[in-house]
Amino acid sequence: MEAALLLIRAGVYLNQRAQYAEAEPLLVRALAIDKKVLGAGHPQVATDLNNLALLYQNQGRYAEAEPLHVRARVIYEKALKPEHLQVATGLNNLAGNYSRQGRYVEAEPLYMRALAIREKVLGAEAPQVATVLGNLAELYRNQGRYAEAEPLYARALAIFEKALGAEHPDVADCLNNLAELYDNQGKYAEAEPLRRKELAICEQRYGADDLQTAASLTRLLRCLQEQGRHEEALPLCRRALAIREQCMEAGHFKIAFSLSNLGLSLVCLEGDDNLAEAEQRLLRATQIAEKFPDPRYWLARLYQKRGRDGDRERVIEEWKRYLELESTSDERRHEAIARLEVLSGQGKL
Repeated sequence: MEAALLLIRAGVYLNQRAQYAEAEPLLVRALAIDKKVLGAGHPQVATDLNNLALLYQNQGRYAEAEPLHVRARVIYEKALKPEHLQVATGLNNLAGNYSRQGRYVEAEPLYMRALAIREKVLGAEAPQVATVLGNLAELYRNQGRYAEAEPLYARALAIFEKALGAEHPDVADCLNNLAELYDNQGKYAEAEPLRRKELAICEQRYGADDLQTAASLTRLLRCLQEQGRHEEALPLCRRALAIREQCMEAGHFKIAFSLSNLGLSLVCLEGDDNLAEAEQRLLRATQIAEKFPDPRYWLARLYQKRGRDGDRERVIEEWKRYLELESTSDERRHEAIARLEVLSGQGKL
C-alpha cells in the first residue's frame, strides 16, 4: 500500500508537469498493486483509474481515457453511497472526457449530477462546487450557449475569490475562462480587464519570467490585437517571446506562435523597420512550425504591404503555401483565393 501511494504521488506530480512518459509506468504500476492488494472493486482502484485516465486525457488520448473513467465511475457507484463525494468526482471526470470529445449531450447530465452532489454535501459556496460550475459553463460556451455560461462563470469566480482569495491560481483560471467567453462573442473590451487581472495574479504567483506568465501575456496581447491596439500589444509580444525562448527548447511550437504574434503586430504597424523585423520573425516561425498557417498568412500580407521588386512573386508563393495548409480558417482561405485571382490578373499587390 505504501509503495502504491508513493508511486501515485510521483506519477501525479510528473503528470502535472507534463512529463507524461515518466508518469505513465508509475501510475500503471500503482494500479496493478492496488488491484492485487485491495481487489478490483475497491474505491482506491477507481481513484487509480482516474489518475491514469487524466494522464491520457492531458495528452489528448481521450479514447484510451474513456473506458478508465467509465470503470472508475462504476466502481465508485457500486462501492459507495450515491451522494458520496468520490461518486461526484467520477461523474465530473467522465463528463470532462465526453466534453473534450464534443459529446456535450452525454456530458451535461453527468456535470449536473456531480454539481448536485457537491452542493448538497459541501454547500453552495465550496470551491469544489465552483469547479463543476466552471466545467458546466465551459460546456455551454463550447456549444455557443453564452447566455447560460456567463452566470455560471460569474458564480464560480465569486466562490473562488471568497473561499481562496483574490490572488489564487484558480481565480486566475476562472478569469481566463470568463474572458474567453467574452472573446468568443467579440466583447474584447469586456475581456481586457479580466485578462489584466489574470496576468497580475500569474506574475505574483509564478514570477515575471514563468511560462504561466507567458501564457497569460499571450492571452492579453491577443485581446489587444483584436482591438487593433498593436502599439500596446508589441511590448507584450516581445516579453512573451523572450520568456518562451528562455524556458523552452528552440524548436517548440509555442515559440513559433509567439514569433507569429510579434510578426502580426509589426506588419500592422507598418514602417520599413517594422516590416523588416516582421519578415525575419515570421520566416523563423515557418522554419519551426511548417504547418502553422498564421506566419504564412502574415508573410503574404507583409509582402503585399511592402510592394518591393520581387514581392509580387513572394506574395503569390506565400498565398499558395497558405492554401496548402489544412488548418486555415474559411474566411482567410477565401481572402487568399481572391488575392491570388487578382494577382494572376496582374492587379495591384
